[in-house]
Amino acid sequence: MDLCHQALTTGCGVADLSSRSRVELTGADRVQFLNSFCTNDIKRLAVGEGCEAFLTNHQGKTVGHVLVRVQAEVLVLDTSPEQAAKIIQHFDRFVISDRVEFHDRTAVTGELLVVGKNARRVLSEIGLGSLPANRWQHTLATVQGVQVAVQKVDYAGEDSYFLTTRADDLAAIQRTLTTTGAVPCDAATVDAARIEAGFPLFGTDITDDNFPQEIGRNQQAISFTKGCYLGQETVARIDAMGHVNWLLARVKFAAAEIPVTGTELFAADKPVGKVTSACWSPKIDCPLAFALLRRPHAKLGTQLTGLGVPAEVC
Repeated sequence: MDLCHQALTTGCGVADLSSRSRVELTGADRVQFLNSFCTNDIKRLAVGEGCEAFLTNHQGKTVGHVLVRVQAEVLVLDTSPEQAAKIIQHFDRFVISDRVEFHDRTAVTGELLVVGKNARRVLSEIGLGSLPANRWQHTLATVQGVQVAVQKVDYAGEDSYFLTTRADDLAAIQRTLTTTGAVPCDAATVDAARIEAGFPLFGTDITDDNFPQEIGRNQQAISFTKGCYLGQETVARIDAMGHVNWLLARVKFAAAEIPVTGTELFAADKPVGKVTSACWSPKIDCPLAFALLRRPHAKLGTQLTGLGVPAEVC
């Protein structure tokens, strides 16, 4: 097994994910506003809590997939790279008299992913002793005079944390982590861990052609009881109907070649879906991919073909 992948699973790995977009909402109406434009229940969250949510348009299709942090005077949205301007433009269209402002903090902040079975120990040793216990919870702490927001996520597995701080302080925090035992990890290895963990990316595995239920994260990201929001009628109607026509699933391949984005998958020689992202998975020792599949072919164990070799929904 690759040393970086081993660190990300059984040890402690660290990677710079500063390219991810970070948008802040401020103002007295920030909670009500965000609650009106996303699929999860923001009003129920206390300071220090968070959630996962889809941002939706009038048609109920996704315009974003965000991780939310509720801080004392601000809501922080963390999402895929190059999404901040799009999200702010989307929100701006609906501001009338709302007391809310949007701020792109991507350039002035930095973000580290710390993950692995030993992640809690390493984070504790650098001074982050009171770590969030549950997914999406977060704390604010100080490490060597630098303020850091620590959020528990599932980006690359159960033992994953995002550390967010000022961009100018990020290198110092990363050095502290590596001298305490964290192993620096490259982007390809991190992406493999992400796909193995089943965490999709907006702009890669999720697009604005998708309905939220197609992504298979209903439990994490959708409240069906919160009341009205933009696109809610469509999301609720799909829930009442019981299904969507497409589902995002993971597929393993019986070959050494890693499929590229857009690789077609077949069942009985008929096209039934396409790969959205893929990697070599050290965990199962074969290529592993996210793929958007027609619903009947997205069930666990379904046999497909791709790249001219057998493939299986896993």
